[in-house]
Amino acid sequence: MNLDLAGKIALVSASTAGIGSAIAMQLLEDGARVIINGRSEAGVAQRVSELNKRFGEGRALPLVADVSQAGGEAIAAAAYPHIDILINNLGTYELSDFFSTSDEDWQRMFETNVWSGVRLARTYLKGMLERGHGRVIFISSEVALTPMAAMAHYSASKATQLSISRSLAELTKGTSVTVNAVLPGPTETESLKGFIESVNPGLPYAEAEKKFMAENRPSSLLYRLAKPAEVANVVAFLSSERAAVINGAAIRAEGGTVQTMV
Repeated sequence: MNLDLAGKIALVSASTAGIGSAIAMQLLEDGARVIINGRSEAGVAQRVSELNKRFGEGRALPLVADVSQAGGEAIAAAAYPHIDILINNLGTYELSDFFSTSDEDWQRMFETNVWSGVRLARTYLKGMLERGHGRVIFISSEVALTPMAAMAHYSASKATQLSISRSLAELTKGTSVTVNAVLPGPTETESLKGFIESVNPGLPYAEAEKKFMAENRPSSLLYRLAKPAEVANVVAFLSSERAAVINGAAIRAEGGTVQTMV
């Protein structure tokens, strides 16, 4: 399917690695110019260089900014005042006992997972509405629908993203702007692979992955970790004109782990 994003400019927060990197890659494949964001100048420069060698000079653009902190969005706006697609991908997670999770832990989780997207949407959505076209996508999680006791603050932050996404969609009436959320399940990022290997020393990775799914996501129909590119395919589709009728939605990309019909 040709998604034809030529001429579009997309900003993908936290896009030097993991799901964000895969999203950036797919958007580039579909013709967009993509702003690569990270906190490390060296990391951003390296990824931009790699992508421009593959897709052509100027297709990948650098943005060094910590968008989890107030002021990060101003750096983005100063460098790139006009974008067509905003992918709020930046996120963090951790296992944490509820009774020992401090106020600071909760604050940090929400600054990263919630406030980063709020600030970037506040920066860019108004312009999209004025122009009558644009895409905003929040990368949430299956735990927004199935909260986990061992990740209460993370689960709450991801559920909050769904509420914000739907609220912002209500602002888009009469335009061709859409605001949606995508809910991945466990995905084969380097950090998750590292965690699985660390708790299963000596076990071949393929077996360790099966053990992880059996113990942690037994309801999964996919019954393996999703590939970042598989999540990116969903995001790219929502970013395109092909998905014009999808607005205010929470799109599940979690391999059937959530055992509900809707």
